[in-house]
Amino acid sequence: MFKATEIKRLLIFGLIVIVLAFSMKALAQKAPNVRLGVLKYGTVNWEVDVIKHHKLDQKYGFTLDVLSLGSKNASAVALQSDAVDIILTDWLWVNRQRGNGKDITLFPASIATGGLYVPNDSSVMDVRGLVNKKVGIAGGEVDKNWLLLQAYAKSQYGFDIKNQTKPSFMSPVLLNVLMLRGELDGGINFWHYGARLKAKGYRLLVTVPEMLKALHIEHDVPLLGWAFKKPWAEQHTNSIKGFLRASLEAKQILYSSDDEWARIRGLTKAEDEEVFASLKTEYRRGLLRQFGPQELTATKKTFTVLAQQGGHSLVGNATSLDEHTFYALDQQLLTLIPAVVDENAQ
Repeated sequence: MFKATEIKRLLIFGLIVIVLAFSMKALAQKAPNVRLGVLKYGTVNWEVDVIKHHKLDQKYGFTLDVLSLGSKNASAVALQSDAVDIILTDWLWVNRQRGNGKDITLFPASIATGGLYVPNDSSVMDVRGLVNKKVGIAGGEVDKNWLLLQAYAKSQYGFDIKNQTKPSFMSPVLLNVLMLRGELDGGINFWHYGARLKAKGYRLLVTVPEMLKALHIEHDVPLLGWAFKKPWAEQHTNSIKGFLRASLEAKQILYSSDDEWARIRGLTKAEDEEVFASLKTEYRRGLLRQFGPQELTATKKTFTVLAQQGGHSLVGNATSLDEHTFYALDQQLLTLIPAVVDENAQ
């Protein structure tokens, strides 16, 4: 016969076992965290907001934790120091890191867009008309669009745009200010600043796709994508696939829903309706249509052009496009991309 005190102890022990069992089950069922580092004021926050608002992270089996960062360099440091799991960056940076022995890879998310803007009433009809004129460039001397423009000008017209114009390198905000003041004859800026110029009547003298085509690069080339350490992705297969599916669905929502744009309008900081409409159009135009063998070949060709123009300061120790710069995923995930954009997008 058990004494009352022993029975009490057994009951307490049994209760503890049951509580622990439920606690362990709850922990096992808790969605894993994915830590995303984003620029505090970057356009990537539009997509992040859509993911959070529609609970797409929960839908795809993870919890999205977002860390706001102050600069591109801060993003790079955060990823390399394991402060975050994923950042948004360009494939050239990833390829450069791989050249330095760092096992980082990227899933492409957007294509190279934009180009060289000039005032709508400018008499300049092609790049040769910019001789001795002031051209502003955001992103520095190794800005990819600026390097492509140099290669394009030489290939098409034998024109050395770097030395036969007056290039100035500046912040994207200052570039737009000077363009609007009429103090620059042309400008290359990041896509959302270009969209603002377009809304104010500025025109594209030559687009990035036109530059690429002139350089015999016929297919879309990615620009930005989600970068992460390959070993982390291999250890967290469900998390990375879930995150990428959530990202793609958020893009699909932004592509198809004007109501969603109305909801996030405040995040765009659009100064007026013309700018807002331009941002929406250019965002949709810049979504990746597909990424297969043809796009990979086009990217390899683009790397060669950029390496010739930008040299070691751009590509570092990388002598070619590393085969693992882009993250290889199953075709089921990749086929979600063409559903985002069709050829009638305006």
